[in-house]
Amino acid sequence: MGILIRFLSQALPTLLGAVTILFLLLRMIPGDPAQAMLGADATAADLARLRQDLGLDQPLWVQYGVFLRSFVVGDWGNSIVTKTPALERVLEALPSTLMLCVAAIVLIIAISLPAGVVSAVRRDSWVDYGVSLVVFLLMSMPQFWLGLLLLLVLSYWLDWFPIFGAGEAGDLLSQLHHLVLPSLTLAAGFLGLVTRLTRSSMLEVLGRDYVRTARAKGLREPVVIVKHALRNALLSVVTVIGLTMGQLLGGAVIVEVVFARPGVGTMIWDAILQRDYPQVQAGVAVFAALFIATNFLTDLLYGLLNPRIRV
Repeated sequence: MGILIRFLSQALPTLLGAVTILFLLLRMIPGDPAQAMLGADATAADLARLRQDLGLDQPLWVQYGVFLRSFVVGDWGNSIVTKTPALERVLEALPSTLMLCVAAIVLIIAISLPAGVVSAVRRDSWVDYGVSLVVFLLMSMPQFWLGLLLLLVLSYWLDWFPIFGAGEAGDLLSQLHHLVLPSLTLAAGFLGLVTRLTRSSMLEVLGRDYVRTARAKGLREPVVIVKHALRNALLSVVTVIGLTMGQLLGGAVIVEVVFARPGVGTMIWDAILQRDYPQVQAGVAVFAALFIATNFLTDLLYGLLNPRIRV
């Protein structure tokens, strides 16, 4: 109960601060939402009427007070463009984005942990140098450039994967087929980061006394590596993976736009271009809440890896 109270005491101010900063940043974007909605041919009277309906003619502090009161009571407003509840649209698009992020996390764990362990165990070998080179390349590539490169080679030239979309609803194989390139693009930069961190953590742990003692007791090398070394090296890796989940949510905006994939990222991008304040605020608020929840789950996972932290 105590950890839950501590979590809420930190999460609520953080979430409120995030949406407040977002509120101010949106109002600083050049352009007029009313003009964007009505077009260049709109009359001054029509523009004034729409600004009054949206509350944009009020002082900034009045707009913030209305926004804050509505946000606290759970009324996040309607999309300016579609006239539908902004939060409902976000929740409808959220499963596609979560599927993309979860697939990227699975790729990061499945590839980076074994690669980092092997690189540490085979230190200064050709395997270690090869992994380091791949890691360097992955960390140097911008996501949008890698996504376009994968589309060009694997989709356009080789025709192995679809170019855009998320697959047919209800067809799991089609959805997974459409998910391969976006998830690989989203995970690429973090593959290098987690691999390097796993390698450095493993090198540090392999020099500890309890690892030498385990070997002196005659334990098989795989048992020493997995049970005694990797488990203790995972604490720092879990921290980075937990923070990575929040960064993946932000990266999903770019990846979904590049691959024309429906999701919260694409929705936020379109809403920014259309000056749809309520829709952007709802999307970013949900992303912020997911990021905070991920950090909380990461703290709980520490207890499973280290009993001293659990106590």
